Amino acid sequence: MTPATDPTDTPLSFSGHEYFRQRLALSVLSGRPVRIDKIRSADANPGLRDYEVSLLRLLERVTNGTVIEISVTGTTILLKPGIIAGGPVTHECPLSRSIGYFLEPVIMIAPFSKRPLDLTLRGVTTDDNDLSADMIRTVTLPHLELFGISDGLELRIKKRGSPPLGGGEVQFLCPVIKQAKTLNFVDPGKIKRIRGISHAVRVSPQFSNRMIEASRSVLNQFIPDIYLYSDVYKGDDGGKSPGYALTLLAESTTGALRCSEAVSKPGATPEDIALQSTYSLLTEIERGGCIDRLHQPFVLLYMVLGSEDVGRCVMSEPTARTIQFLRDIKEFFGISFKIAPHRGSMTNPPELLFACYGTGYVNANRTLA
Repeated sequence: MTPATDPTDTPLSFSGHEYFRQRLALSVLSGRPVRIDKIRSADANPGLRDYEVSLLRLLERVTNGTVIEISVTGTTILLKPGIIAGGPVTHECPLSRSIGYFLEPVIMIAPFSKRPLDLTLRGVTTDDNDLSADMIRTVTLPHLELFGISDGLELRIKKRGSPPLGGGEVQFLCPVIKQAKTLNFVDPGKIKRIRGISHAVRVSPQFSNRMIEASRSVLNQFIPDIYLYSDVYKGDDGGKSPGYALTLLAESTTGALRCSEAVSKPGATPEDIALQSTYSLLTEIERGGCIDRLHQPFVLLYMVLGSEDVGRCVMSEPTARTIQFLRDIKEFFGISFKIAPHRGSMTNPPELLFACYGTGYVNANRTLA
């Protein structure tokens, strides 16, 4: 008789390069192997890009026992996850994507490490493709605090780096938890204050002030409690390329966060960038919900990993990425969400109530003090 095979040893199969990061993170958390094929198979330059290979190497370094197999053409990968080890890690990110591309999946898995993670990443800190270091520090990490991950959670921006040459450096510190708390967040509240970071590197410091003035010209019409901080880096701390950006954060009376960001582009004035970020923030506020659209997958993941109880959260209309994330969560964890219009919603389209029963995910990796 042949021994029965464990169904969890059978790799889950996906196709294409889209949603690459979230599937890798879910594989590491669930312990399920994953095979991804047809990665840009119809492209003139098929296979993995340099930043995707770099992400695989980073996951290899923050885990222990992970096996990664890449086909000769680079169009198929197989990942067999090990345990999340944590500890001190330093990684050079390619300049083709910003540090945020690498931090997002790491933040998903880091609280369930064996040891607290001390990760140093070098490269581009702000671009218009991924979450910037400012956004992660001021918005992403506070979302983790909703689940009881707070003491020792920090992102330090040591050097800024704008594209194309980068030169930035950040340090991410994450504590270890035993289990995520159950979330019950159903009241979006009213916006009570707006905060922002206007940064400029290797350009005139006046650019930062111009962005602040342009943004205030719009925001002052709505709310008095506004503080926009000018963050100007000089010399080596400013990286190797010129650039500037405005990151905005609106906080409600119940602690709901909405964010927006705009990054300098060739031919765009500081005022253009400021207004783009400002109007994006107002649009995000108008959509409603307790979680902004960029952070829907983070919150949904930790609701699934929470204790064995019903977690509830009100969100705005899900993005395409969120919809696919819900499908992937069902594949990896077998958990489905109940989604219904939120009673009393004043937005159009209406806010939605997401509810699920937590898996009771326990960090078996952690080292007890």
